Parts: sequence; structure tokens; C-alpha cells
Amino acid sequence: MPKRILEKTALEVSRLRIEGAHAVGGVPGLYLQILGGSRVWVFRYVHMRQRRRMGLGSYPAVSLSAAREAARAALGLRDAGTDPVKSRQDAREAARQAAAQRLAFDTAAETFIREHESVWRSLKHAQQWRNTLATYVSPKFGAVSVSEVEQAHVLRVLAPIWKTKTETATRLRGRIEQILDWATAHGHRTGPNPARWRGQLEHILPDPNKVAPVKHHPAVPFGTLPGVYQQIAGVQGQSARALCFLILTAARSGEVRGMVWDEVDLDASLWVIPADRMKAKKEHRIPLSVQAVSLLRAQARIEHVDYVFPSNRKGPLSDMALTALMRRHELGAVPHGFRSTFRDWAGEMTTHPRDAVELCLAHTIDTKTEAAYRRGDMLEKRAAIMQQWSDFTHGKA
Repeated sequence: MPKRILEKTALEVSRLRIEGAHAVGGVPGLYLQILGGSRVWVFRYVHMRQRRRMGLGSYPAVSLSAAREAARAALGLRDAGTDPVKSRQDAREAARQAAAQRLAFDTAAETFIREHESVWRSLKHAQQWRNTLATYVSPKFGAVSVSEVEQAHVLRVLAPIWKTKTETATRLRGRIEQILDWATAHGHRTGPNPARWRGQLEHILPDPNKVAPVKHHPAVPFGTLPGVYQQIAGVQGQSARALCFLILTAARSGEVRGMVWDEVDLDASLWVIPADRMKAKKEHRIPLSVQAVSLLRAQARIEHVDYVFPSNRKGPLSDMALTALMRRHELGAVPHGFRSTFRDWAGEMTTHPRDAVELCLAHTIDTKTEAAYRRGDMLEKRAAIMQQWSDFTHGKA
């Protein structure tokens, strides 16, 4: 018969000083363990023929009566066939998961943006995310836990603007989807993503391409391009020079406006745009025509200014500088449209290979198989294309 331990009083427990484990009675297996000046409650028990011990807190923060109550609860679990330590671990994990799932959508969105904005193309992109989410999502379910966001919440945001602001709505849907996917990956929610388009919202909301067909950038017809080029070339200022160079190279506006002299080798007639300035994040070599090289040689280099086409403040031209010039001269198009003009000209007026033409525009390869076999950038063929294009813009072809 096991030895019965007399119940110690609270006063007796407070007087314990000798190091070791002291049985305090009241509940079998309850001890006050004193070691190196620390005093903690320990409950010893046997479960599935294994000796186990469970900490119940430090003394005197946990009183004698509280320790006995906790030990009785643990003993009850043991007697019911449950390991008290495992039960406590499970409860803590459930509490952790519950706390994680209480993460508000607005908080999740801001965390997602902070984690990803360093790899996005510009600060403007991150600001667009914040602005659209603050305008449309935050008032509707920004304070709702990501674990509780349902399809009804998403539709409450998208439905009112789906037909009137279709492009904004489709981008917003994608942003909500990405944030909720992030939340799922980090353990903040479970189940399907209520903002997913394929197989879900596509059966509820109308096809955005039918609601608002894609509007292409207004472009100058290639037949009228020589006259338009001469009109622009007759305008004074850096914006006009940059726009002429944009036409000659079929480059994007941001690539031309951010161009610096270190990227250019006039002797080799080559412009190399580093990967971090390209949309596809891949270095792009542009062969320069005779006309393009001549334009650059005529550009005055300003001391301590790296930009080829600097603004009055010696920085890059603004993203509206070229557009504003075209509007002032009523050209009925936008700078990006000249890339379409180039593509139409190449397709209808030349027999150059499609791949070479697409590489002139720095377009990504359509398929992984094609990418695997096409390793070069067809620089020599593209040089011939760009020279023929420049001759055309100057009315020589």
C-alpha cells in the first residue's frame, strides 16, 4: 500500500528551503521542486507504463491551492486515458492557430505588400496596391479576420464596380486572391480561396473581356509614320528627342526615359538595358541604327548627369512628358502605341522572321519548349530589322 503523504499547509510550504522534490500531499504526485533558488510545481504520473512529469508553474506565483487544483485536473485526464502533457500541448497549438486566424485582412494585406514590394518593378506598383485595397476593400471587410473572409465578402467589393470599373475590379480580385493565398500558406486560414476566378467567380461574375473589351493603346498607322516622325523631330526639347529615339528603337517609354550613357556603346551601335530596368527582368540588347546613333551623338552630355534625355531638373523625364508632347501636337496616339506601329509594319511590309521581330520588342517567348531551344538573341538579324525600320521612319523605304 503506497505511503500516504500528509497534506502540507500553505505556511509549511512557504518554509521549504532544502533543494529537492518535496511532496506536498492533497493530490498524489504533486511536488514542489527546489533547485538553485527556483521553486516550481511538478506533477509526476504514469501514463501507458511510462513515467511522466508535468510542470504546473512557479511558486509562489502559483499558490498551493492552485497547484493542487491543476494537479487534480491532470490526474483526471490521466485516469480517463489521456496524457495530460499531450493534452496541454494540443490546447496550446489550437490557441496558437486560433490567434493566427484572427489576423485582420488589412493587416495581412500590408504584411504581404511589405514582403513583396522589394521585388516589384517600382514603388508606384506597391502604392497602387495600397490605394485600391484602401478604397474598395478596407471599408467592406478590412477588419474581418482572413480566416472568416468568404465569397460574399469578395462579391460585396467586386460586384458594384465589375461593369463600371472593370479593369480596376479584375486587378483588385487578383490582389485579394494573392493575399488570401499568402494567408493560407502562412497558416492563417484554411479551405478554398473565395477570390479565385477559375472554377469559382467565373460562374458568378460576367467575363470581364465581354463586359469591357480590352482597349489597345492608340497607335499611329505605319503608313503615316514618316510624316509623324518628321513632325516630332521638328520640335525642340528633350521630350521630342526621347520620343524620336523611342520610335527608332521600338523601346518602352520607361526604358528610354531611364536610359543612361553607361548603357550605350556608340562605336558598337549597341544599347544594353540591364535586367533590373526591363519588364521581363532580363538584360536586353538593342542594335542601334545609323539614325539612332546619329541622334545620340547629337545629344549634349551634361556634366554630373547620367541620363541621356534628362529633364530640366537633371533627373529622368516624367512618365507623362512624352504623352503630353503627343497631346500638344494632336497626334492621336500614345508613346507605347509606336511599338504596335512597328509590329504592324514588320508584319505587313517585311518578311522578317516573327521570332526576330518579337525579340526587337523584348517580348517573352511564348512556350517553355521554344525558350529551351532559342538561346541567342538574334542580334544581327535584329540589327537589319531596326535599320530598315529607321530608314522607313525617315521616308527612305
